[in-house]
Amino acid sequence: MSLVANLSAANCYKIEHLKKPENWALVEKAKYIYIAGFFLTVSPDSIQLVAEHAAANNKVFSMNLSAPFICEFFKDAQEKALPYVDYVFGNETEARTFSKVHGWETDDVEQIALKISQWPKASGTHKRIAVITQGADPVVVAEDGKVKAFPVEKLPKEKLVDTNGAGDAFVGGFLSHLVQEKAIEDCVKAGNYAANVVIQRSGCTYPEKPDFN
Repeated sequence: MSLVANLSAANCYKIEHLKKPENWALVEKAKYIYIAGFFLTVSPDSIQLVAEHAAANNKVFSMNLSAPFICEFFKDAQEKALPYVDYVFGNETEARTFSKVHGWETDDVEQIALKISQWPKASGTHKRIAVITQGADPVVVAEDGKVKAFPVEKLPKEKLVDTNGAGDAFVGGFLSHLVQEKAIEDCVKAGNYAANVVIQRSGCTYPEKPDFN
């Protein structure tokens, strides 16, 4: 089994579509905004427009490193957006690639997360928090010049079915509690739960009812 991406219409997105009144109204209504880093390959000007809107209107803006190739080949667009990003998500491979591309000369995920969190910000309204997952190893969170590591529940190998979507599931779980203004540890716990559930199923699917507490 493999995951095959079909970008289809998403690869044709234009800023003119975003600027249509009925679409921009959705941006204005949002209090929390999340954009996958993959979108940097399609319409970075759309990202920039939304990012600047978020900064000017005291909204929380989040983005994912998404893939090592994004950090490598879309470095300029990523760097342009990063000052506006309040929450940066990624995994250890993406973080290490980001470090290499920027000449940081470290593979230490905690140090990389700290450096990302301290990247200059365009707005002082919100601090930046870097959240880096490491598979079965602890989730690293860097904020306020400090790093915390949150353990991940170990899953027996026989229960591991499909890791596709694990990172996105984590972010979804995390954001579900962030929008409720829960503490970071609660956001990480929800993210870990979502990722743990999705990797025990084939494809990006969930049971009908969650059992998250």
